Amino acid sequence: MDYYLDLVQSVKKKYRLCKEAFLPQAVFSDESENFRKPAEPSAEDFVEISILTGRNNASAVCLCVDDKRLLMERVENGRVFDRYRVVLPPTEEAANYFFQIIYNETSYYYTRNGVSQEFPMDGYFRLLRNFQTPAWARGAVMYQIFVDRFCNGDPSNDVKTGEYNYLENQVQGVKDWYAQPEDGDFCHFYGGDLQGILQKMDYLQNLGVEVLYLNPIFVSPSSHKYDIQDYDHVDPHFGVIVEDYDKVVEPGEKNSQAKAYITRTTSERNLMESDALFIRLVEEAHKRGMRVILDGVFNHCGAFHKWLDREEIYKYQKKGAYYCKQSPYHDYFYWKEDGSYEGWWDYPNHPKLNMENCSALYWEIMRIGQKWVSPPYNADGWRLDVAADVGKSEEFNHKFWHDFRSAVKKANPEALILAEHYGDAEAWLRGDQWDGVMNYDAFMEPVSWYFTGISKHSTESRQDLKNNNAVFWDTIRYQMGRMPAQAAGVAMNELSNHDHSRFLTRTNGRTGRLHTDGAQAANRGVNKAVFREAVLLQMTWPGAPTVYYGDEAGVTGWTDPDNRRPFPWNREDDELVQYHKILIGLRKEHISLRKGSLKSLDTEDGILAYGRFCKEERCLIVCNNREEAVQVSLPVWQIGVQSYGKMEVLLKTKEMDYFTEKELLSVENGMIQLEMPPHSGILMKEV
Repeated sequence: MDYYLDLVQSVKKKYRLCKEAFLPQAVFSDESENFRKPAEPSAEDFVEISILTGRNNASAVCLCVDDKRLLMERVENGRVFDRYRVVLPPTEEAANYFFQIIYNETSYYYTRNGVSQEFPMDGYFRLLRNFQTPAWARGAVMYQIFVDRFCNGDPSNDVKTGEYNYLENQVQGVKDWYAQPEDGDFCHFYGGDLQGILQKMDYLQNLGVEVLYLNPIFVSPSSHKYDIQDYDHVDPHFGVIVEDYDKVVEPGEKNSQAKAYITRTTSERNLMESDALFIRLVEEAHKRGMRVILDGVFNHCGAFHKWLDREEIYKYQKKGAYYCKQSPYHDYFYWKEDGSYEGWWDYPNHPKLNMENCSALYWEIMRIGQKWVSPPYNADGWRLDVAADVGKSEEFNHKFWHDFRSAVKKANPEALILAEHYGDAEAWLRGDQWDGVMNYDAFMEPVSWYFTGISKHSTESRQDLKNNNAVFWDTIRYQMGRMPAQAAGVAMNELSNHDHSRFLTRTNGRTGRLHTDGAQAANRGVNKAVFREAVLLQMTWPGAPTVYYGDEAGVTGWTDPDNRRPFPWNREDDELVQYHKILIGLRKEHISLRKGSLKSLDTEDGILAYGRFCKEERCLIVCNNREEAVQVSLPVWQIGVQSYGKMEVLLKTKEMDYFTEKELLSVENGMIQLEMPPHSGILMKEV
């Protein structure tokens, strides 16, 4: 039997195509190693680019690259697909390209946006040379830890109530680990530390984590630590305190009298021991095959920082720029006419750093960037806070990150550089600045809107975006198209993080904030079935799936500070933990889920279907986000599945639970029929 002829006839009938129809559904190429070799070429590499068309469905195929049209050679003539290829010579120049397919004297064009008969003006594929990202980071499973809330492994280093004042508030040591965060949470401390992470290494390894991303760990007075006090040392409250002092500050006393805090954060012994504990943490992670990346806050520091020393923590040095215009650090900051310093977004606890006009500070930050990725610390990279804000001009910003990349990669060629960025990051993703970004625009936002209809902050509801397939796929295509393949491969795909509400809370379909609605409202009406759907997508999507600590254990919460609830040790949702573990394991087991191409399959609103496929393997993922059961018929031939054969179910989710029992389903004429319960998902592979 000619399976292909059967398949063609069924497609023609479905789409009412003429006798000799062109099959746009058969055409596919992307920027993965499946269609571009090498995927990260140097200037010296020949680059092979290929495309699939339907069998005998083209009289000629051309690669249109810049102003040239190159005839492609047919190298495979299969039952369903033909593969065409062309090889580009070495060059240092970047290139934009798309494909022209000629059939029956008609030209069709293929871009990221799909097939069209109109000459394309956008959606081009992008080939960048000399843009290499660390191989270990591509598709890796990451785990973000907000250190103060993860695990208290050493109570002796806990912040003492009244130890110092922060923004006119007396700091509080929280005694009840399970207490909910409150407004003013930045001066409330739960006691999580590096020792706690070390104690939970077995848990993290068993979960399948490959990379630990730590929110800031350097000396800082806040619980979030985005207001650095000393870039050169780990905060002893996260590390080790061997020298201590009993006295706390009385109400109204200045921090210059906070002898306990001053001793704890400036004692050379405390700082050295804390740094040594971090070295131990990285060594332990590396022994287990894990990597560790740090949070770099270089746009601003904190008012407590020794360069400014507004709080006179370092008054014995008499060098802080706040009180001394002759300070060697005076030019590290921007100063107003009234003598006050400029704060980032006018936050007084976030003094903006003046690297644009101070070369000494500029190279000091370069030194810090190198230090922590070098021996003996050996961190594996940086996540860069508000990276597009560094400096006052875009020209300076690009120069800074160019030099930062050069410095960091010189110290550790395998270091990863990821940036926090909202909006189009293309200008930073050309191989000379960032490796990738926290993937808000091409992952967190469209995924949140699709599954919940709620914004990532839980502050806006758009039910017109929920289950809207056209908006979802159009957004994904456009936003992913703004990233080169190298950056997309290491993009941090998160459902939640320290700046946004917990995804599980968004499944209740409500908007809210802690100070207006209260913590309990974030727990009510959540839908774990919807959360399981989103996690299924996260773990089968291109890029680096990143779990925010506690998401896997069922933690809920509005946007910060409520999203920083402590990890519920001994109170975890064991079913969700196991679900994450199984999906992470499946991702690591199946090469197509890490390195495969992604192709969407047309379905009705509320049903997401896509394939991940490569030469070795083909997987199908389907999510039904509707309130009712549906039957779907999917053209799995489009992802290379044999026209007649079997697919094995690896994982099924339903409203109340999930299943991993093996089940074989038949493929007939290139189609597979599925019955999908409400709010369910399925992952299967061809056998």
